[in-house]
Amino acid sequence: VQLQASGGGLVQAGGSLRLSCAASGRTFRSYHMGWFRQAPGKEREFVAAINWSGGSTYYADSVKGRFTISRDSAKNTVYLQMNSLKPEDTAVYYCAAGLGLRVGVWDEYNYWGQGTQVTVSS
Repeated sequence: VQLQASGGGLVQAGGSLRLSCAASGRTFRSYHMGWFRQAPGKEREFVAAINWSGGSTYYADSVKGRFTISRDSAKNTVYLQMNSLKPEDTAVYYCAAGLGLRVGVWDEYNYWGQGTQVTVSS
């Protein structure tokens, strides 16, 4: 599975962005998909995940109610809709694919995209 993340950019606090993660490979539908982020000087942290069927979603407390993860299996794409953005959301965002059950743990994921920068100005 190869992943290509896009959609990052510069936005003012309170604004919105939608990240996309396009996957190649016929086995995409078998994988759980996750979004992680890493800010300068900080460790990579879990943001959101969606299971293989799209029936279950998981969020970090810091983004719950503001971010929404979804997947379109027909397009082999996962989305992260980010609303009410805050300066502390500034980070490089990575999408990942994995088969592990611990969807909030980064080393449960086998494949990673290249990352897309999100910058939220105050």
